[in-house]
Amino acid sequence: MEKRDYYEVLGVEKSASQDEIKSAFRKLAKKYHPDVSKEEDAESKFKEVQEAYAVLSDEEKRRQYDQFGHAAFQGGGAGGASGFGGFDFSGFDYGDIFDNIFGGMGGFGGGSRANRPTKGNDSLIRMKLSFEEAVYGTKRDISIDIIDKCEECHGKGGFDESTCDKCHGSGTITSEQRTIFGSFLSKSTCTNCNGTGKTYKNKCKHCNGSGRIKTKKTLEVKVPAGVDNGNRLRLSGKGSAGTNGGPNGDLYIEFTVSDHKFYVRDGDDIYLETPITIAEAILGTKKEIPTLFGNVVLTIPEGSESGDKHRIKGKGIQNDSTHRKGDMYIVLKVVTPKKISKEQKKLIEALRDTGLIDSEIKSFNQFVTDNDK
Repeated sequence: MEKRDYYEVLGVEKSASQDEIKSAFRKLAKKYHPDVSKEEDAESKFKEVQEAYAVLSDEEKRRQYDQFGHAAFQGGGAGGASGFGGFDFSGFDYGDIFDNIFGGMGGFGGGSRANRPTKGNDSLIRMKLSFEEAVYGTKRDISIDIIDKCEECHGKGGFDESTCDKCHGSGTITSEQRTIFGSFLSKSTCTNCNGTGKTYKNKCKHCNGSGRIKTKKTLEVKVPAGVDNGNRLRLSGKGSAGTNGGPNGDLYIEFTVSDHKFYVRDGDDIYLETPITIAEAILGTKKEIPTLFGNVVLTIPEGSESGDKHRIKGKGIQNDSTHRKGDMYIVLKVVTPKKISKEQKKLIEALRDTGLIDSEIKSFNQFVTDNDK
């Protein structure tokens, strides 16, 4: 079968840069790799894109190909044994490419990352706050159990450090592997140093050679004003210790806020149901209102009803995180007394007999009359 043009195989232009060629190969290798692809001809296509990449990723071979085409690698033109259609793959290292594509899978050069600095695990704890603590902010001491760096060996796991004599400090062992695709260089984690590239004459007894140890710590946490249910506070670097010199993880604190007896919170706004008497509703009044920042006097107009809402600007929650100040809403509730004295009853009856009635009641009474006809 006649070979396809290598640029066509990878789907790139002849003027493509090395980065474009590498990117195209990564996409196609992942698409056609026999371990992951379900396409019938995946194996042959995978061989084809490998061959194209092996040539075009090498500046000298790419120059020869651009000049002579496939003939450059036939009849010994490429200077080697026949691999796929005349090209010799022996010694070509796909390690970094396959490591990036498959996250370090073995078999095709999946190199170990064990000796690279790795960030420690994040931790999450929950903190219960009173309504006032959440609104105004507070300070709390918390105790947490985390995996911390061993202080005895400074996180190394041992003493009298030396470079691993098997991997020579790389953390990996490279070996040649022969597969149906040809010969490849395969990397695996060095078992002598567990991928760290270092060995120690004396193992640390305090951490048993791990370099990390479980410990209890007490931290002072400054809770910002305005936190709400489900909000999280991130304490950078207060999580578990990293490995191989990597940074600590982060500590997240999730808040649960208790309800208030009178205030109802909606984001940074506060609602307060305020009871008033029938007389206050009819005649209007001035009412002292307790806000989060002290009492204020609110003028309630005459003829007020239950459910009427009054806004007091800027008297809601002052949120340190959003830099927003909420508002306060006063919701009126006209309270009907359950028990009244004889004198009060006579006064109310007298008021009733004056014919005190508004247009809404008149309209409803007329509807009742008309409905009875």
